[in-house]
Amino acid sequence: MPLLCAKYLAVLLTFAAAANILASMSQTPDPTLSRRETQIMDIVYAQGESSAADVLAALPDPPSYSSVRALLAILVEKGHLTHRSEQGRYIYAPTRRRAQVGRSALRRVLNTFFEGSLEKAVAALLQGSDASLSKDELQRLAQLIQQARKEGR
Repeated sequence: MPLLCAKYLAVLLTFAAAANILASMSQTPDPTLSRRETQIMDIVYAQGESSAADVLAALPDPPSYSSVRALLAILVEKGHLTHRSEQGRYIYAPTRRRAQVGRSALRRVLNTFFEGSLEKAVAALLQGSDASLSKDELQRLAQLIQQARKEGR
């Protein structure tokens, strides 16, 4: 039972930290991404920065080059990517770190599927069949819980 409490508290603290960071963020890009847009963002994050040709080469079942350029333009318009001109081509880079985007996605999941309740989300995670943790993970979670207690969270 203490192990279950440790897991619960650690996940709860992770969600709470994500919520605090999201609340402190000013403007955020449009969170809605299509499947292709998500694939493109994954490629750009993995490469750090990419041209349309780089993205096209890395996409599974790629669309036309002009479609990739249009999707990149949409991602710029939505605020997910920025670009600069280099030797006659655009080089695209993410506007936010991947961790920031992950926290935003986590907040949307929390609100969409768990009515914004950290407790419901943690309970669902812990009731899953794959909810086992290694010794190292348990130790790290215990440290996070201890730190949160010291900080009064």
